[in-house]
This record gives sequence, structure tokens and C-alpha cells, in this order.
Amino acid sequence: MLNITLPDGSQRQFPGPVTVAEVAASIGAGLAKAALGGRVEGQLVDTSHTITGDARLSIITAKDADGLEMIRHSTAHLLAYAVKELFPEAQVTIGPVIEHGFYYDFAYSRPFTPDDLAAIEKRMTQLAAKDEPVVRTVMPRDEAVQYFKGLGEHYKAEIIGSIPAGEDVSLYAEGAFTDLCRGPHVPSTGKLKHFKLMKVAGAYWRGDHRNEMLQRVYGTAWASKEDLQQYLTMLEEAEKRDHRKLGRELDLFHIDEHSPGTVFWHPQGWVLWQEVEQYMPACIATTDTWRSKVRKSSTRVCGKKPVTGTSTAKTCS
Repeated sequence: MLNITLPDGSQRQFPGPVTVAEVAASIGAGLAKAALGGRVEGQLVDTSHTITGDARLSIITAKDADGLEMIRHSTAHLLAYAVKELFPEAQVTIGPVIEHGFYYDFAYSRPFTPDDLAAIEKRMTQLAAKDEPVVRTVMPRDEAVQYFKGLGEHYKAEIIGSIPAGEDVSLYAEGAFTDLCRGPHVPSTGKLKHFKLMKVAGAYWRGDHRNEMLQRVYGTAWASKEDLQQYLTMLEEAEKRDHRKLGRELDLFHIDEHSPGTVFWHPQGWVLWQEVEQYMPACIATTDTWRSKVRKSSTRVCGKKPVTGTSTAKTCS
């Protein structure tokens, strides 16, 4: 018998090897539906992962931090899937998770436009609605290189070629799209519902300015509609207080793209800066005076003998 120990210390027994998904189903239908992955002896794995011996297991759902990271990672793959559907000649490169979301870099003949982003996001929603299984396979390194070269994905082939010879690599397929990835990923595209593409920027391949310029598409993804809306609202509020926006709207200064980091003051903005600059020394002087008074008041009396010093940490026994 195979013993699976759950986080609460309880155990479940199975006659032989069992997947994370099967353990979740044995606990309850609700957990089976919510499961995104699992932690087996501390290692994060897919729900399709087979457990072959006694082990400790935690089922990962969207309520867990690991679950949210899996959602974001899988949404990056969904983005690449949608781009390949709409722009078959685009080549995929890398798509990691970042704070609050993800990005994916593409090699394409022209920059993506705002209209392109809207079309890509719409296609992502359609692909998610199809609830296609996300399937993991393992392939020898050299075979994987030839596989991606055959697809015309030369950047992926280059990445795999940098992996030591003789090692296997894992691939994840959803529908007609297959990508190189260590994983883990959510079990199906239907788990990805609350996302938004944010912007596109340029990025050099492998971060080297001597290499090709790629198109980096940024996005955000969340476990619930409420979380997504809360994040977007926070960004909107931050935008209202952005100093670059206020500087432009109040006619205080402008920043020229030909001289990044340089502030070009307008007349009333320069007056405001001068006022602030003159106020700061007076503010500092006031602070220094206050600190001096605090030091003097730090005198402590032990019995009848005064002890005066600059440290307020001195105690009386």
C-alpha cells in the first residue's frame, strides 16, 4: 500500500502509484476541481504527476501563493499560444513570471500595436474557454532541438542547445501549441480566466544589445475577477498621481525622450522647485534642533545621582 500524508497529518492509502489529481479527487469533488498542482515532499508538481512511494502531499489551489504563480506562468504560455494563432510567423522565446504578472518575448517583423494586443487578449480568452488540457511530455535534448528547428522556432532550439548534452527536457502542449518549460502548469486552459495584457516594449535577445530586438508583451493574471479589478484600480489611482502626468498637466516641467532622466523646468515649475529648495535647509535645521533637545532630555536619574548621556537605552537597576 502507498501512504499519502496530507498537511493536517491525516493519511490516505492507495493500492499503487497515484497522481496528484487522483488524491485530490479522493478527498472531494470540490478540491479535485480547484486543484492546480501539488507539493510532493516540498517539490511543486503538476496534477498529472505520479507519486510512486509514500510521500507528504499538499494540494495547490488558486488560494495559495504557489497557485497564483502557476496561473501567471500558464497565462504566459496562453499568450504565446494566442500569438502563434494570430501571427504564425512570429517566433517564441521566453515567458517568465514577474511581480504581479508575466511577460513573453517574441521575434516578429514589426512591433505589436495596441490593436494587436487587444486581438491577442481576445484570442487568449477564446482559447481559455476551450478548456484544453495542458499536457507534459519529456524529450531528449537533441531530439527537442531538432523538433523546434523543424517548427522554425530557432530561438527555442538555441535555448535547448545550451542545456548539457544527454539531459532530457520537458515540453508542455495545449491544443496546437507546444512550448519548452520546466513547469509545473495548471491542468487545463480553462483555469485561466482573469488576465489582462498591459503593454508592449522592446527587449534584446538574451539581454545583449548586440542581439536582435524582440517584442516583449507584459500581462497580469489573478486568481479572481475581484483581485484583477483591484489591481487595475490601483494602477489607475497611481497613474493619477504620476509626477510625469502632473508635471505635464500643471505645466511644471517636461521630460524629453532624447534626454532620458533630464527634467526641463517650465517657469512656474522652476519657481515651485526654488521654494522647495529654500524650504529644505530650514526643515533640516529644525530637525537638528529637535534632535539636540531629545539628546539633552535623555538624562536619567538613578537614585540621587544624575547620569547624562546621548543614549536613551541606558537603564537603572
